[in-house]
Amino acid sequence: MADLTTNFAGVRSPNPFWLASAPPTNSAYQINKAFEYGWGGAVWKTIGDPVLNVCNRYGAFEYGGKRLVAINNVELISDRPIEVNLKEIREVKRLWPDRAVIVSAMVSSNEQAWKTVVQQIEDTGADAIELNYGCPHGMSERGMGAAVGQVPEYCEMITGWVTSAASIPVIVKLTPNVTNIIPPAHAALNAGADGISLINTINSIAGVDLDSFEIRPNVGGKGSHGGYAGPAVRPIALHLLSQITSDPTYQARPVPISGMGGVETWRDAAEFMLLGATSIQVCTAVMHYGFRIVHELTTGLSNWLDEKGARQAEEVVGASVERISVFGDFDLSFRTVATIDESKCIQCNLCYVACDEGAHQCIDLTADGLRIDPDTYEGGTTLQPVVREDDCVGCDLCSLVCPVDGCITMVERPPKIPPVTWNELVRTRPEVTTDWDAMVAYREEVGIEIH
Repeated sequence: MADLTTNFAGVRSPNPFWLASAPPTNSAYQINKAFEYGWGGAVWKTIGDPVLNVCNRYGAFEYGGKRLVAINNVELISDRPIEVNLKEIREVKRLWPDRAVIVSAMVSSNEQAWKTVVQQIEDTGADAIELNYGCPHGMSERGMGAAVGQVPEYCEMITGWVTSAASIPVIVKLTPNVTNIIPPAHAALNAGADGISLINTINSIAGVDLDSFEIRPNVGGKGSHGGYAGPAVRPIALHLLSQITSDPTYQARPVPISGMGGVETWRDAAEFMLLGATSIQVCTAVMHYGFRIVHELTTGLSNWLDEKGARQAEEVVGASVERISVFGDFDLSFRTVATIDESKCIQCNLCYVACDEGAHQCIDLTADGLRIDPDTYEGGTTLQPVVREDDCVGCDLCSLVCPVDGCITMVERPPKIPPVTWNELVRTRPEVTTDWDAMVAYREEVGIEIH
């Protein structure tokens, strides 16, 4: 089987699956239990300044009958005395020398306060420190968490304080609540961070009760924004991860990245690794299903690596990064069309409705091979959707709404126009990109039909 051993900035663990800093890592009891199940590491729930937590702390986003598609929380950092946490961290690391024990920290924006907590953490024997620059609620109002991560200058300053005092690796946890994640990532690199982790939770409101009008979660009749996590945030996390790993400045001086945000299965984890994550952090899935999911994660990832011929997990890290591009470099001549396998079609006609009313009107309904108007059709024959290939723009919506796997597929067809990208047009035919008459003339020149 593939070797899942992970080396993250010198921090070694038997597999890349770490518990994220969150309620599942709030105590030695929990982390000991998780390590017994087989987790490779854990990031201790953030320690720092005193806090008081509230009830209720969580709000759920449910959709289509599926519970916890995402979870919203207004929980703060650890509310246990810092001395208790430090004592338990020391005990856990002594019991589990082969596991990654990272401590998340967040204190006031004061150089001495940060250097003090660094020394306290190092004295426990912990493997690394994670700087929590992401908490979007409660702590940010006190000038910590996202209030730091959203200002690159603060991020660089505080990280510099920590790296100047730390003798163990320093990981900077970035907030997704920014318009551009690259500046804070650069700030972390400039300050000498040994690694980056992302994403922290996203600002959100879980919902509003339509009977009581109360906001979820409801804290004594009041509500506020909180941190959004769970499977629904994974596409956002993957995007922000890809922004960093494809950034030229990062590529010139890369550091390992610990990826998180909606990881629930080994497939999710593999996607993060392909986009450049060395280790994978998990939180919401554990809160939903418990520590035992690590067996599926490790077995599934190992089997997949075997199928790909990889002997070690690190062989696939970043394998998809070279495929990351921008719209301006897409080949505008690339052409696909939808094809429907009639032997699999159940005539639900979802593809027809989606195409007719939500896309480009390229699918007909037919009866006995003849195109018909479904609004006036009175016959008893089952209607069969058929794609008009010449008109199909290849948007792919029909295959996405189809409930039958493999019924509708997108098939590549020869291009109708010469290969060209938008950036090439900007360089060679700039008038086409700024003037509609010039664009219409260009379309006629290369034979692009408007449907």
